[in-house]
This record gives sequence, C-alpha cells and structure tokens, in this order.
Amino acid sequence: MECIPGGFLLLCVISLIDAKNAPIIHNDLTKLCEDIPVDHLAFKINATDKDNDKLTYSLFGENRIYFRVEKTNGDVFIARKLDREIVNVFPLGISVSDGDYVETKEIEILLREANDNRPKFEDSNFDTPVKENTKTGKSLFKVVATDDDISQGGQVTYSIADVTPRDGLNLFSIAPITGDVTLTRALNYTGLSTYYRLMINATDGGGRCFYSETNYFSTIAYYFITVLDVPDQNPKFLSLPYIGSVDENSAVDQSVYTVTAIDQDTGINDMIIYSIEDSTPPGLFKISSDDGIISVASEIDREMIGDTVTMIIKATESQLDINEVYASATASILININDINDNKPEFYKCEESGELQKCNKASQFEVDVAEHSLGSVPINMMVKDADKIKSIQLTLKGADKDVFSVEPKFSPADSVVQLVVKEPNKLDYEKTQQMVVEVIASDPEEISFVSTATVTIRLTDINDNSPTFPQDSYMNLKVTEHSDVGTVVTTITAQDPDTMDRDNITYMLLPESIRTYFDVEQKTGVIYVKNKTLLDREIRSLHSASIQAKDSDGKPATALLQFIVTDINDQPPVISKEYYQEFVKEGSQFELQVEATDADEPDTLNSQITFAILPSKYSDDFIIDPDTGVLRNKVELDREALDVELKGKIELNVTATDKGTPSLSTMVSVFIYVEDVNDNAPDFKNPSYKFSVQEGEKGAFVGTVLAQDLDQTSDFNRIGFQIISGSFDSFTILTTSEEQVYMGNITVDLGIDLDYESARQKYTLQVEAIDRGQKKAVVTVEVDVLDVNDERPAFLPSKPVKVKENTTVTEVIGRFEGWDEDGNHSLIYELESLKCRCNGSLSPCDWFVLEATGDVRVNLEHTLDYELCDRAVMEAQVIDEYTEKGENSSLVAGQLEIIIEDINDNAPQFLISDSLFVVVSESASKGTSVGGVIATDRDTEINAQLQFKVSEVRFEDINNNTGGIRSLFEAVTTQQKDIYVGIIQTSEALDVTLKGKYWVTVTATDSGGLATNTTLEIFTVDTSYRVDLQFRKTQAEVIESKPAIIRTLTAATKAVVEVITIKEAPSETSRSSVGAIMVAYFLYSNGSALTKNEVELMIAVPQHANQLDQLGLMYITDSSIKPTESNPLEYVPYGIMAGLIIVLVVLITSLVCTRRNYRRKLKAAQAMNSATMVASDNLKSGPVVPGTNKYTMEGANPVLNLNIDTTMVLDLDGDSSDVDKVSLDSLDYSDDVNTSEMDTKPMMQKIQEEEEPEDVGPPEYIEPLGAALAERTQKKGSDDHRVGISNPAFSTTDL
Repeated sequence: MECIPGGFLLLCVISLIDAKNAPIIHNDLTKLCEDIPVDHLAFKINATDKDNDKLTYSLFGENRIYFRVEKTNGDVFIARKLDREIVNVFPLGISVSDGDYVETKEIEILLREANDNRPKFEDSNFDTPVKENTKTGKSLFKVVATDDDISQGGQVTYSIADVTPRDGLNLFSIAPITGDVTLTRALNYTGLSTYYRLMINATDGGGRCFYSETNYFSTIAYYFITVLDVPDQNPKFLSLPYIGSVDENSAVDQSVYTVTAIDQDTGINDMIIYSIEDSTPPGLFKISSDDGIISVASEIDREMIGDTVTMIIKATESQLDINEVYASATASILININDINDNKPEFYKCEESGELQKCNKASQFEVDVAEHSLGSVPINMMVKDADKIKSIQLTLKGADKDVFSVEPKFSPADSVVQLVVKEPNKLDYEKTQQMVVEVIASDPEEISFVSTATVTIRLTDINDNSPTFPQDSYMNLKVTEHSDVGTVVTTITAQDPDTMDRDNITYMLLPESIRTYFDVEQKTGVIYVKNKTLLDREIRSLHSASIQAKDSDGKPATALLQFIVTDINDQPPVISKEYYQEFVKEGSQFELQVEATDADEPDTLNSQITFAILPSKYSDDFIIDPDTGVLRNKVELDREALDVELKGKIELNVTATDKGTPSLSTMVSVFIYVEDVNDNAPDFKNPSYKFSVQEGEKGAFVGTVLAQDLDQTSDFNRIGFQIISGSFDSFTILTTSEEQVYMGNITVDLGIDLDYESARQKYTLQVEAIDRGQKKAVVTVEVDVLDVNDERPAFLPSKPVKVKENTTVTEVIGRFEGWDEDGNHSLIYELESLKCRCNGSLSPCDWFVLEATGDVRVNLEHTLDYELCDRAVMEAQVIDEYTEKGENSSLVAGQLEIIIEDINDNAPQFLISDSLFVVVSESASKGTSVGGVIATDRDTEINAQLQFKVSEVRFEDINNNTGGIRSLFEAVTTQQKDIYVGIIQTSEALDVTLKGKYWVTVTATDSGGLATNTTLEIFTVDTSYRVDLQFRKTQAEVIESKPAIIRTLTAATKAVVEVITIKEAPSETSRSSVGAIMVAYFLYSNGSALTKNEVELMIAVPQHANQLDQLGLMYITDSSIKPTESNPLEYVPYGIMAGLIIVLVVLITSLVCTRRNYRRKLKAAQAMNSATMVASDNLKSGPVVPGTNKYTMEGANPVLNLNIDTTMVLDLDGDSSDVDKVSLDSLDYSDDVNTSEMDTKPMMQKIQEEEEPEDVGPPEYIEPLGAALAERTQKKGSDDHRVGISNPAFSTTDL
C-alpha cells in the first residue's frame, strides 16, 4: 500500500514533462442565409494551437451532412440545401485535432430568412351564393392566405387576376391587405351571368438574403360565386307581335288566339294571370285568365265594326315582387275580321276626287263624245261591292253595244267604269248625234246579285281636213349672192276645204336655220332675202328648205324648196401657209412649191391664179414659175458668201394674183436657211507641247493645248480633245472654249497617283482635236514626272507564334516587320487592337503588349489562362515618320496570331450528383453497380483524361461507430464526350448481416497527377428486412405477372420493390399443391426499408389488397424464422440464466435512467416545440416531430399514409395542464432545438413506435427519444397503433 502514492507521484511527474496543449476552437454562433448555394463557403473554423501543430478539421453530429469541411484549412462549405422554415437554429459539432489531442465543440447555426415559400390559401369552401339584389360595396367573402416566411416575405397581398366570364371583371374588387372581396357593380340574374369564377392571386412582399435579386412568390386560387335570383323582373310576352283572325258571324266562345307570358325571374317562375285591359271596339272578345286563350264574346259584323279589332292584354304575376307589388306587363293584339260575301255590286256617280270625292248611287249617266273619237270615254261611273272580298263582272246591252266595250270586264275590287270606243268610224256626227247603252254589274258567285245603269252618249262635230299646196316641191329658185335684204324670190300659197279655215291659213319656212337667209310673209306666202352678208356662194351655194301651211286647228301642210346662189368675184387668192421656211445645204439645188387657192367659182377668171417674186437683195438669185408656183435657185448657194450676221438666212416675198375684175392678190414670205457644211479641219496653235508634274498629286494640272476650226457654225467648228495614246490611264483632258478658240486642259486622273519610283517617269502623249464632223488634228505632248516621298509603308507576312499559359517570360514572343519603298523612311509600330478568343468568340483583352519597335511581349500584369482564352489576335499599324505627302501609315493593318498552349493546371472537378445510395446486401454480388460519380477537368486533350479509383472505404454501424475496412468496392471509368463517369461496383459479395452504411471515398486523377476526392454514402439493407411473399400461382405464372405485382406493391407502399428471386414454395410452407415465393425488399431513397409487419399493414388497404389477391398473393412470411425440431427442455437452463441477466440489467438501467429522466423529458418537449415551427406544404398542418416522418397535413407518415395525433404522441391530451403546454413555448429559442429537411434528411428520421398486442406487454422502444415521447400516459381509450420504419443509420438519439 505504501508504494501506491509513490507510483502515483511518478506518473504525475512524467505527465508534466510530456504535457502538450490541445487546440482551442473560437467559433460560436454562425449566421447563414437559408438560400446559400451548395458548394459555397459557409464559414471558416477558427482554431488555434499554442504548440503550432498542424491542425486537422472535421465535423460531427447528425447535422454534419449539410456541410463539408476542408481538412487542412477548416473551410466549411455547404453540402446540402438549408431550410429555415424546417429549423431556424440547430447545432453543429466541430472537431479539431493536432495529432495528439482532439478538441470538439458544438456551435449554433442560425438560418436567416430568404423568402423561399409561396403563400397558401386556407379556405376550405370556395363556393359562395350571392343574391342578385345585393347592394354594391358589400363584402361577399374574405380570402385568407398565409406565408411560412417571416418579415416582408410573409406579408401577403391579394388581387383579382381574372374573372370568368370576362364581363365580370368590373363587378368585383378585393382589398389588397385584408382579402375582403366586395361587390362593385350590381348583379343581374337574367341580364348577366349566373355564375362567376374569380382567379385570386396571393403575392408575398418579397425578400432576399444570399442573392442580390429579390424573390417574389405568388399563388393562384379559384373562388366561385353563384348568383341567386330574386323577383325583380316584370313578366314578358313571348312570340310578339300578336296577330289573329276570325270570320264575321262566328259562334260565341269560338277560340281565336292564344297569348303566352312568362316570369323573367327564371329562378322563381311565378304563375301568370291574363286579362283584357282595353279593346276597340269593346265587348267582342274575352280571355281565359289562366291559359291566355282569346275567344268570341258576341256577334261580329265586319261591315259594322271594320276589318280589325285591337286589344291590350295584361299579364300579372300571382305573387308579390321585391317591391311588394304584383309585377305585370301588357301586349297589343290585332284581330283581323274575315269577310263573308253577302252584298251585291252597286253603281255610283262620283264628284270631286281624292278625300273630297263624294259618290251617290245612280242608274242614269250622260256624256258628250267627239265624232270619230278613239279610246276610253269617261262617264263618271263607279261600281262598288260592300264585301271585303269582291268579285264584279260588267257587260253591255242595247242597240249600240257593238260600238263600245266596257272596262273593266271583271274586277276584284271597287273600280271606275269606262266605255271604250271599238268602232270610231260609226261615231259620225253627220249620220247620228246620240247613242244609248246599258251597263250590267253582277256577282259571279251569286247570280241573284245584279245591278243595271243606262248611259246616253251625245256626238259633237270636229275639224277633220288639212290644207294642201298645188305642188309638192319648188326647185331652182335662183338668187345672186349678197342680194339686198327684201329681194323677193317667189310667192307660194295653199288651200283648205273646211269652211272654218277660210282666210285662216298661216305660212312659215322650215327649218328654223333657213330663216337666217330667207323668210316668208305669214298671211301672203311671199318668200324674200333676209340677210345680205350671209348669202355667200363661196360659203354655201345651195339651200334646201320647206314651206309649211297651218289651218285654225294647227293641221299642217308642207312643200319642198331649193334656192341656188349665183357667183361674183369677191374672194382673193389664199396661200396655203402663213410663211414658208426651207433649209438647204450650201452647194446643193433648192426647190420649193408655193401653193394658193381661190374660193370663187371654179373654171372662171375669178379663180385663176399667177405667181411672182417681189424684188429684194437676193431675189435675183431665184426664179418662180408663174403658173405652178415652183421656186428655184438660179446660182449655187454659198454660206460663206452671205452676210455673217444673217447666219445663212435669205428672205423672199412671193405674190399670188387672180384674173377677175377687179383682180385680187395675196403675198407670202419665204425664208431660206443655207446650212453650213464641214469643210475645215481643227488646227493646233503650236506644233508640240512640253509639261511637268509632281508625283502623288491626284488631279494636278499639267498644261493646256490650243486649237481652232475655221467653220462658222458651232456644229462644225466645235472642237473636242482626247488623249489617244501614251497616257496609260494616268491623265485626263478637259475641253473649254473662249472666242472661238478651244483649249484642252490636261490634268492627272483623280484616281491615279503618279509614282516616280515606278517604271514610268516620263509620258509622251498623243492629243487629238476633233470637230463634230469627225475632222481631226493630232499634236505631241511630253510630260515629265517629278519625284516626292509619298509611298505608304506595308507589313511583311507574319507566322503564328505560340506561348504557354501561366508563363512569366519577359523575352520577345513575336514581332511585326514592315517595309517602305521610299529610300528615306523611319518605321514605328502602334497597336490597333488586341482580341482574345474566349468561349469561341473574340473579345478585347490586354494579355500582350506591343512595343514601338514591333516586338510583342507578354503583359506580366495578367496571367495567361488557356481555360479562359486559347488564342489571341493582335492588329497593329506601321507608320513612316518621314512621309512628306499622303498617308504615313499602312493601308492594311498587320495581324499577328498568338496561340496559347494548355498546361495541366486544373484538378478534376466532381459534378453535383446524388451522394446517397442504397444497396441490398443480399443481392449485391461481385460486379454489382451500387452508385456513381461524374467529374470533368477544365484542361484539354491529354490533360483532361481522368481515372477513378476507390481510395478508402469505411463502415459506420447503427451505433455510429466508424472504422476502416478492406476495399469492397471498385470504380470503373467511362467517358461521355468531355464528361467522365465513374461507376462504383462491388469487388466481392457484401456481408448480409452488417447493419449501417459504407463511406466510400472516390478519387478522380488526371494524366498530370492532379486529384480530387468525394465521399459517397451507401446504405445497406440487411436480411432482417427481407420479405417473402407467398403466391398461390406457380413460379412461371408469378414470373409472368412480376411487372404487375411490382406496380401494385409500389403503389401500396410508395417504396422501390427489389425482387431477389422467385422460387417454388417448399411443400411444408405451401398450403396447396402449387405455389411460389417472391423474395423482395422494400426500399426508400433515404436508405430506410420496410419490415414484414409494415408491408402487411400497407397492403391491407382494400384497394391494393384486392389487386394483389387477383395477382395470387396469399400471405407474407418471415424468411428469417425457420422451423427446427428441437427438445424444449434444452432451453430451460438458458431461460433461467437469461432471467437473471434481465433482472441485473433492469436494476442497473433504473439507476442510470433515474438521473437522466428529467433531461430526456426536456428533450422530448423541445422536439415537440420544434415540430410546431415546421411549416408544411399543405394548407393545414399540425405539429411536426423532428426525427420522425410525421409531417403531412394530418400528421401522417408520407409512406404509410396513417394518421397520427400529434398531441397524443407527447401525451398533450385533455388531462394535460396548460402549464405543460406553456412550458413548450418557453423553449422557442433553446439551443437544443434543431430540424432538417423532410424524409430524406437525417434530422427527420422516423420514430419507430411499434405497439405490441396487449397480451405481449408494454411496447418496446428501440431508441431513447421514442421512450421519452412515450413517458406520458397514452390518451384514454386510445387503441391507435403507430407504425413506422427505421433505419439503423438514422438514429433519433442523434438529436
């Protein structure tokens, strides 16, 4: 015992000597935006070590899956998406190791709002009935929507996006803040729609956190308004207008017409009562009050009451409307009275006409008729029939009936009766003075209806003879032209045998136009001259007319007349032109025909003409034929012999004279233009010319040549110059003139630069002068080119240069080279542009610099990066500093291509993909694919070639114990274009008994040795989750139905069904002679699986159970239980030993749990409080328990779809006190509250709450949280069974 203190002291001394310092972690609370993207830097672990040891960083705890940390520098990146609405504060374990010590610390992560949720409508009833008389401004209903976000992002505003039908847009409005929907205009059940669908938009206030752009979210909900009808409309008559008919003398109560009215309030449809409000005349008809049938009420006589009867019908509703009155409406109906034939036709004598006409019955009529009259004879007679439908037939009787006929012979209406003369020759006053006929009117339908009228016709005498001339025509009435007015030509008279026309005949000349020359005395028939001037033989020598005689009645008689006008010499000759103008070339023969006419009588002396030339300066040079008038030249015409001022014009005066007495003559001017001909060639002033000009001057003046043409007219003395040879398209010549002298100005062509350095330093030009007559002259012109410095520099071709990326060399990588034809020059270089080809397109950059000497170097201020840009193009300009004239720079810019070569400077990059996989150990044989990775390399060609390998495999069991194991996996590399895919497959069969997950580290390495790692989670499903399904069908039938079976099982369990095998059922397990067993696993993407009992509960739903029964499923067996034959007495000792061990364990557990009982209850309460803060995607949600999968609208498991009473889970029933519930609220900001994403996140792992049958005993809880949640007593009377699924890899004790 004495050596123990000494030994203990020795150990303390050794510890002090060997003591080292552990790392210190300085991180505490960290605030992050919930929308921070994956792979973005979240924060940095701030740790120090006094020993300056190299630190290694890692994360622990269930929330580490949301982050990944760089082991060497402590940079923490986002690994999975965060969500503040699930949990706003959660812990994260940080571990720092210096090789000797490991320091851990749990920090708090606070998530900040980013507005990532849409508003949700809470209404359950979206249909609202509204009466059509609802007052405007009244609130119809209220829309409520909530947003799980906080602050401005949780503020919801409302608007009406659309209304169906569209004409309802102006009927409703919504309060943006409160959501009250108000009626803005009146509804109308009959005039507008009876149904409206409102599309209401709920929009949040927007918000942002990590990103600069503000996010706004909105949700649409449809609300329905049904309009209810109220009695506010008057009745309405249908099928208007109403027109009926009835025969006169119809029997009383005979139905005439039926009217129909309806209630316009179609939603009420009140009964209608009919009545007659007014009738004209009254008392003829009556109406049935209930069905609207109109019938005869008294005797009807059309001739007494007329053709129509008008009535006002009233329709009244039987019930009061909203105004407490009986609504009514009226309609007019017209009843036509049909006529019956009961009256005979009658004759009437009528006076006046139109509205003033008065007719009286008569049987005697008289009329005066002129003898020999034709046509109708009005006798002032009408025939009428009082019936509406008339049929009248008229005939004649009497001795004179054959002379006349009656009109009309038949008439369907009242009509005027007239006599028509059939034989006018019998109407002869000299033979008889009076005739009598009888007119008979009868009804063809009733032979007894007959009337007779007598008509007396008195004949009167008429004038029926016309006057006549002794001759039909009077020809050759001669008169001298221009005779005096009143000169008598002849006298003509006519005769008329009628005594009334004696001495009453009058005469007139026709047509009216002849009376401007001649006229006749009206009573005597003497014809005389009326106009001396117009009587002109040259204008008109013959006049034709007629003489007309009329008696007292205007009856005419005519005779033809012909007047002949004789000639006198009163017309001078008329020359055909006002003047003559003729053009003739000098030296040619001239001839001109002068034409004249005389209007006097042909072939007499008065019309014969002679021609002559009046004396003038040049008249002796010409001669004219006196008879024909042909004018000719006697001498040769010479333009140069004429006066220059006359410009070749000669004027002659020619006369034309007749031979009458006295003779008359006319003169005309003849203008003769002697045209010049080209008989002179151009002539240069000098025999040759010599000039000089400096090079490079475009358009420079060289010199002038002079020439003249002796011809007088511009047509032949105008000269044009042209260079016919020696110019080589370098010179032009422009023609000008001054006082008949033409000048040719020679200049350098505007498009030509003369170049002294070229082969031509001297030009010998041949200049031609040519007039318009193509006469030419040629002169020699020498031009010397003077030298100046005017050549532009140019670039020599350059080859592409290459440079590697990331280079830091300062040497010249390339250069521009230029040249200049001028002997004296100084060249410098200037940069015009530098463009780099980035992502396939050229854009400006500044990676290279150009020196004035033309050298190109790398710009060390920038780093060449092949992955950004792989090529550059530099354009430069070369400048000659000694240029005297013209441009001093090159015409075309020089170009240098720089090729950037790639080097291996980029490590492979893994693309974002699933890092969580599930594998069934039983089915995973060698070569089974269990996962995959995708990676790329920004380098190109060989530098981008990648290879994958599994660098490390660790296994984590259900107790979170992790350890390295041999490599059970291998990576197979495949390539798809520039993307490499690594397929992770097993290198050997997996252990089917292991429970947990594999952490597989995969390394991607490029050809240059650069590498990048990523870690995959591969969850194992052991044989405890194996489910055997017993089918009554054979193995072949089950295999054939396998797709349908899998679809039905998937629909029932919402899990992935992996079938291991289908085999024949052993005889001892099969309940029939045939059967098969399907071995399967039911998996979820988060690594969990279903047990046999859970599968049985899910497929027990009738819908799925019936389908599986049809597919042959009998029951489910547990393959893990195998019957064995054994002796029960062998297990008695083992049972006694197990009982002792259980008693010992219970005692120890009671001592431990007593100390931690309160702490566990507190954690359970915290978990429940956290659940109340987690929002659901549904409109209504209950509390959410972290670590469970109970977070649907009713608190149901999303896989099992079973309802869970969340208050019962934590025993917060009616027996619980308010203090218990308030205590939960006090934990709102507890450091222990944490949640995660839904079903796929470890923070939302399921609580397995399996309740055993009552005879087994109290339920067993696999995990502490489940026990804590069950500490409170169950709800009274509750027999609810809770079913969950568990995954050993997700332990709720991680909370």
